Amino acid sequence: MSQSFSQIQARRNHQQKLGQQKWSLKTKAIIWALSISVLPMVAIGTATYYYGSDVINKNIPLRQESVKSSTEIELTLQRQLSLLLTGMGATAVLAGAIATFVVVRVTTRISKAAATSNIVKNKLRPDSEFTQVFIAKKDELVMLERNISLFTQLLSVLEQEKQAEADYSQLLTKITRWVRESFNQEDVFKTTSEQIRRALSLDRVSIFCFNSNSHGTFITESVAPGLPKILGVTISDPGFETGYLEKYYNGCVRASDDIYQANLTDGNIELLERFAVKSSLVAPIFKGKQLFALLIAHQCSRIRYWQQAEIDLFAQIAIQVEFALDYAKLLEQVDTKADKAQLFIEITRSIRQSLNEEDVLKTTTEEVRKALSTDRVLVYSFNADWSGTVTNESVVPGYPKVLRSEIADPCFGQGYIEKYQSGRVQATNNIYEVGLTDCHIKLLESFAVKANLVAPIIKDELLFGLLIAHQCSRPRDWQQPEIDLFTQIAMQVGFALDHARLLQRIEAEGVQSQLLADIIRSIRQSLNEEDVLKTTTEEVRKGLSTDRVLVYSFNTDWSGTVIAESVVLTYPKILRSEIEDPCFGQGYVEEYQAGRILAINNIYEVGLADCHINLLETFGVKANLVAPIIKDEQLFGLLIAHQCSRPRDWQQSEIDLFAQIALQVGFALDHARLVQRINAESMRSQLLVDITRSIRQSLKEEDILKTTVEEVRKALSTDRVLVYSFYANWFGIIIAESVVPGYPKVLRSKIHDPCFTQSYIEKYQSGQVVAINDIYQADLADCHVSLLESFSVKANLVAPIIKDEQVFGLLIAHQCSAPRDWQQPEIDLFTQIAMQVGFTLDHARLLQAYQAAEANSN
Repeated sequence: MSQSFSQIQARRNHQQKLGQQKWSLKTKAIIWALSISVLPMVAIGTATYYYGSDVINKNIPLRQESVKSSTEIELTLQRQLSLLLTGMGATAVLAGAIATFVVVRVTTRISKAAATSNIVKNKLRPDSEFTQVFIAKKDELVMLERNISLFTQLLSVLEQEKQAEADYSQLLTKITRWVRESFNQEDVFKTTSEQIRRALSLDRVSIFCFNSNSHGTFITESVAPGLPKILGVTISDPGFETGYLEKYYNGCVRASDDIYQANLTDGNIELLERFAVKSSLVAPIFKGKQLFALLIAHQCSRIRYWQQAEIDLFAQIAIQVEFALDYAKLLEQVDTKADKAQLFIEITRSIRQSLNEEDVLKTTTEEVRKALSTDRVLVYSFNADWSGTVTNESVVPGYPKVLRSEIADPCFGQGYIEKYQSGRVQATNNIYEVGLTDCHIKLLESFAVKANLVAPIIKDELLFGLLIAHQCSRPRDWQQPEIDLFTQIAMQVGFALDHARLLQRIEAEGVQSQLLADIIRSIRQSLNEEDVLKTTTEEVRKGLSTDRVLVYSFNTDWSGTVIAESVVLTYPKILRSEIEDPCFGQGYVEEYQAGRILAINNIYEVGLADCHINLLETFGVKANLVAPIIKDEQLFGLLIAHQCSRPRDWQQSEIDLFAQIALQVGFALDHARLVQRINAESMRSQLLVDITRSIRQSLKEEDILKTTVEEVRKALSTDRVLVYSFYANWFGIIIAESVVPGYPKVLRSKIHDPCFTQSYIEKYQSGQVVAINDIYQADLADCHVSLLESFSVKANLVAPIIKDEQVFGLLIAHQCSAPRDWQQPEIDLFTQIAMQVGFTLDHARLLQAYQAAEANSN
């Protein structure tokens, strides 16, 4: 509140009284100088005069005869005293004059110095009431002293401000350098927010980016731990108070020391309270000549009084961000042309390196999506009726996948097919603003499309399909360089497809024999059954250019499972499908055992049973080729090729190649089994040596058991390995465990179930190893099954650990994911490891006893 008029007037009257009551420095100095120089002389002269007179009166004789002479003497002495008094008075006057002259000279300089200091003071601190009081008193000496004291304080403040300015200048230089080292908008914003928050000890620095109509989103944030995050928050109504948005447009920086004292709108205060803001600092960021964003600092822990140096620094950083954005944009524009040319070369090279249609289209969608930074790129392949299927797709996570979507909407083709056939490229920045038909918009909405770019793919001088780019996150203003690049790539795809077809035609005649040799070589290089079958399906599908190749493995009842598959992306995957249809085996198994090859050009034209046709239809099959795989002189399964896109006239050369490959697969499986057996024995021998060495390196019982469970679980690739230690009553506790994530940990579990020991303890004491492939097929007691189920066990392997010729405990391996057929080499290895653990525990005990005895002797 401002002071009242009466209070101000009273203070002025008081100052006037002080001026009336007090003398100036010069007056007081003259008085003191006169007092010090004149008064002592006057006092001494007066005292001398009266003292001399008294002495004369007392000492002159009063005899009659000498009255006349005495009178003369007295007069003479009186004249001398008067002369002395006059001389002393003159001396006093002279001394006073000299003192007055000196004082006037000194006080004049002091007054001038005081006046000069006051002029300087008024420029530096015009509101100093203390000095004004002494001016009113005309006390120049006190005023000079106070001004000098004030100057000392101001010098200290100025030094601090100068140091702060230097620090902020250095800080601005550093932040500017860091920002300038960022070459794109995201890095510029991220670096700015991080560095400002650290430099100014702020709680949050964020960047609010405008969209349209003052709406916007917080696109970058650096926030102290424990505070709510504002990143990604979109504000549809920022609540800018009247006139302030215009101030931001004019470059104004707004500092709010206390949001409740800053005249903010209720909506703005509510928003700030939501994010725990107590003080804020806001500076505009321009891009070009448009207000692009706001650089915002928040203090949440306390109210903060922003210093002018901080505000200036903040504004300068915002300007540097503008420069950095312009620089990044310039770099982007400079690089764009070169990048687009280089991108076109690289994408074309990648496409041309793909020698079949599938690889060409897959490479195209991947590379184009990355090059254009769009959300989805797909290839839409036409059918004869101009409906079609999405045959290839590359899409960022978070948007629906449309691969294999069949589009038969007639409105999609109306008015567009002819344009695409003539090579037209369609760029749609916003699907709602170009007058598309409702059915077309609904189709695009089902794929979450906001903007798209479409170019035709011409193959063999006919419209093969469309190369389509989708922007799903927002509408997009397609730039002409992007449209040109997209058009050129679509054209190159057509050339690449022609090239791939030509290569296939040229190589078709000689490829069969070479293909057989290559496939056989690839198969023979695979050293296990899984790799043999995987390689076979991949290579044969590519070699025959068919839609699917699979290996169907028989069970004992001639049902079976698809154990290997290679299929193009547009058709369903049937890997691990179990086929139990009895009609599938009727009349065929015997023929396949005899080596028959079955080639069906069209499943509807060869008189297949309805159940067989229904089965093939579920897999999308139009034609197939089947050859038996013989393993160990037994029918192991079938090598099957499916043509799903259309019926196929299998050529004899293809059938012969297929039969030879199936025969070679049988040989490769026999070879792989033999190699696996040899390698398994060698590997387990080496594993035993390695595990034994690791166990022996552990010198404490705890380390021995921990190393054992870890190494055994890895060696056997099982889900859990543990050591169960017995108590005296044959109950016990799990003292060591290694388990893969996802299964319960049972370490330190105590087992008091008596049925666990019944029928097993005697076996373990005699050194027997128990291997259970399936706990539900092993005739276990219900209590034992329940115990194992509590540990998620499906199969287990148990071997005793003998320590000091007694059963110390059990080494147990658990398979939790599925039942497991324990192989004899695995059981032998497990038994030997359990035995080595017992030896190592004995060794550790003896070593500890020896060390203890040696310690006692010392």
